[in-house]
Amino acid sequence: MSATTPLTPGIQRDPARQVWVLVMAHAAYALGATPEGLVLHLHWGARLGALADLSDPALGRDHSSMDTALHLAREEYPVYGGLRYGEFALKATFADGTRDLDLRYDKDEIGEEDGLPTLTLHLHDAVYPLRVSLIYRVDVAHDIIVRSVRIENQGNVAIHIERIFSAVWHLSRSYMAPTLTTLAGRWGAETQIQRQPVVAGITVLEGRRGLTGQTANPWFALDSAATQDAGAVYFGALAWSGNWTLRVATDSTSATVVAGGVHDVDFALPLAPGAAWQAPEFVAGYTEDGFNGARRRLHRFIRAHVLPAPQRATPRPVLYNSWEATWFFVEEAGQLALAERAAALGAELFVVDDGWFAGRNHDRAGLGDWTPDPVKFPHGLQPLIDRVQALGMDFGLWVEPEMVNPASNLYRAHPDWVYHFPTRPRSESRHQLVLNLARDDVRAHVLAVLDGLLTTYPIRFLKWDMNRPISEPGWPDEPDQARAIWVRHVAGVYAIMDALRLRHPDLSIEACASGGGRADLGILRHADQIWTSDNTHPEARLRIQEGFALALPARVMVAWVTDTPMDRGRNEIPLAFRFHVAMLGTLGIGGNLLAWDAAELAEAARWVALYKAIRPLVQDGDQAWLTPLGNANIVAVQYLAPTGVAGVIFGFRRADLFGDSSPPVRLRDLEPAATYRLSIPDEEPCVRTGAALMAQGITLPLPAGSYASCVVRFAREAASSG
Repeated sequence: MSATTPLTPGIQRDPARQVWVLVMAHAAYALGATPEGLVLHLHWGARLGALADLSDPALGRDHSSMDTALHLAREEYPVYGGLRYGEFALKATFADGTRDLDLRYDKDEIGEEDGLPTLTLHLHDAVYPLRVSLIYRVDVAHDIIVRSVRIENQGNVAIHIERIFSAVWHLSRSYMAPTLTTLAGRWGAETQIQRQPVVAGITVLEGRRGLTGQTANPWFALDSAATQDAGAVYFGALAWSGNWTLRVATDSTSATVVAGGVHDVDFALPLAPGAAWQAPEFVAGYTEDGFNGARRRLHRFIRAHVLPAPQRATPRPVLYNSWEATWFFVEEAGQLALAERAAALGAELFVVDDGWFAGRNHDRAGLGDWTPDPVKFPHGLQPLIDRVQALGMDFGLWVEPEMVNPASNLYRAHPDWVYHFPTRPRSESRHQLVLNLARDDVRAHVLAVLDGLLTTYPIRFLKWDMNRPISEPGWPDEPDQARAIWVRHVAGVYAIMDALRLRHPDLSIEACASGGGRADLGILRHADQIWTSDNTHPEARLRIQEGFALALPARVMVAWVTDTPMDRGRNEIPLAFRFHVAMLGTLGIGGNLLAWDAAELAEAARWVALYKAIRPLVQDGDQAWLTPLGNANIVAVQYLAPTGVAGVIFGFRRADLFGDSSPPVRLRDLEPAATYRLSIPDEEPCVRTGAALMAQGITLPLPAGSYASCVVRFAREAASSG
C-alpha cells in the first residue's frame, strides 16, 4: 500500500517504515517500530486518511538526565529495564539474577482470529531467550481493539515472571486533563459511578481477593467534558476474573496512559523451559459519541464476540429463584407449590437455590457434598424436575463449587485440598474455606461431581456462586507454584465451566460471587449472565444497574422482583416499579409467590407478558440512557432494535419531593425523516417524526408520587409508496 493511498478498514501496514494502522469504522490506532527495535505508539483517536498522516516512529531526545528519551517514549509495551521510570507492563528475573528486560522488535504477522483481523508483533530480549508477542484483534464495526500478550521461554532454565500486564494504552496527547470514570462499591452496592479529575500521579484501581470483587470493577472511561451523547471518550475493560489492577498514570503535561492486567501483588509465574503463557485480554475503544456511544460499542462487541455460543443467539429466559421464599428450608412440597405459581406467571426457568444438598440446613455445613438431601428430597430431584418440566419450565440449581465447609464429607476426607499455610490458622469466612483449583486432582474432582449431577438430572442451568475471597494462599505440596495460584485458580474455574458446557451443550451458567463480585468480560466467555447484586431494592438497583450498564449489556444483567427491599416497611414500592427496574435486564422473580394475592399475581403475569414481547429490544437492542450520568431523580432508558424499526423507553421517578412535572426526554439514534408511532400508557397512540422525538422529546407519563414508573413503546412506520 502506498503511503498516500486512502486507508480502508482492517489492518494496514507500511513495511518500509515499519508502521501499522488498525483502521475501524470511525477510529484508528497506529504503532510503529523504530530502527532500534522499539515499538512506539503513534495514534489512537479519530480515523486517519492515509499512512502518510503518521510521522516516522523514532526515539526522541533526552529532556534532562531525569527525563530520558527512553522514559519519555510512548512505548506500546514498556518493560522494567534501562532508563525507564514510568508505568511498565512486564518484569522478569532470569536465572543469573538479572532483573530487567531489553525487548526488540523481530517480525510481524497479520491474520485472523475468531473472525477478527489480528496483528501480532513478535519481540525478543536482546540477550535472554524470552519471546514476547503483542497481539491486537480489531472489531472494525464497533471501533474496539482487543489486546493481549504472550510470553514464551525459549531457553533451558526457568524464567520467573513478576509482572505481566495485558496492555498499556496511550491517550492522545492533550494539555486538558481528562476526567476518569470508574465503577466502585462494596457488597450490596456494586458498580457505583465515580467521577474524578485526573491529576499528575497514579490512580490505582484493583481487586486483590482472588476474584473480580465488588470494591472496584475492571472498567474505565476517560473523557474531557463528554456527555451521554457527545464528546470524546476512551473506554476499556479487562477480561479477567481474578486479582487485577488498572493504573491510570498522568504527568504534568496531562499525557495519560492506562496500564492493566493481572495484579502483581503476591504474584510470581515460573515459566519453565519451553513453556508459554498468555495474559488476559484487555478490550478498549474510542468514540466521539459520548458515554452512550461507548456503551453501544462495548455492548455490541460483547454480544457478538465474547458471550459463548449458542446461548448468545437465544433469549435469556424469565427465571424464578426460590431463595427469598424458602431460604435454607428447601423441601420438595414447597418447591412444587412455588413452581406452580411461577409457571402461571410465565416463568421459563425454575431455579432451586442454596439448601437443596445433603446437610445444608444453614451455612455452616454441606458445601462440597453435592448430592440431594435425602430428607428434603427422599426420591432425589427427579420428581420435582418432572413437574417443573411438565409446567413448561427448565430446571436449574445453585452451586458453589470452589468452596467447602469444614463440616462436610469432602473436607473430612481431603483437608489438604484447601489453600492454607501449615503454620497458620485456616481463616473461615461464612464458615467456609476455598478449594485449591490450581491442583489437578481438586479440579478433576469438582468437574466429575458436577458432571455427574448434570448427567443424572436434566439440569439446564447452574447458578455458580463464590461467597468468600481467598486467604492464606499457600500450596504446601508445590511451594514453587504457590504465588501462581492467583492465575491458576481462575484458569481452573474457566476450565471446569468449559468442560461442563462441552459435555452438556444446552447448559447455561450464571456467574455469581456474593452478588456482583464476578462481573467482568473474562467470566462472560464461559458464563451466560451475571447476578448483579444481592441488593434487590429497586431504588438501589437503579443506581447499581446504571453503572453496570456502562460496562456490560442488559442481556447478562440479572435482576429480580422481590418482597424484601430494605425500606419497604416504611416506604411501599409499587409492584410496577419493581418489575420495571428488573425489566431493564434479564428478568427474574424472587419473591415468595405463595404470599402474593390474586391481584399481585395477575399484575405480575401482565408484566412478564410485556417483558417477553419487548425482550428482543431489551436483551439485544442498543441501550441509551436519556438522562444525565449518575443518580438523576428522573431516569429514562431507551432500547432500540439494531435495525432501528422499534424501541422501548423505561421511565422512573425516584422521589416526588416537590410535585414537579416530568421534564421531556429526547430520544436517540432515530431516522429524522421517518415517522414513529408511540404507544403511551393511558393515552391515544400518537405519531411523531424522528427529528421531533430527538429535538423536542416526549414527556414521560409518570404518575404522581415517589416510585413512579412507565413503559413507552414505539415503532417506525413503513414509508408511504406514494
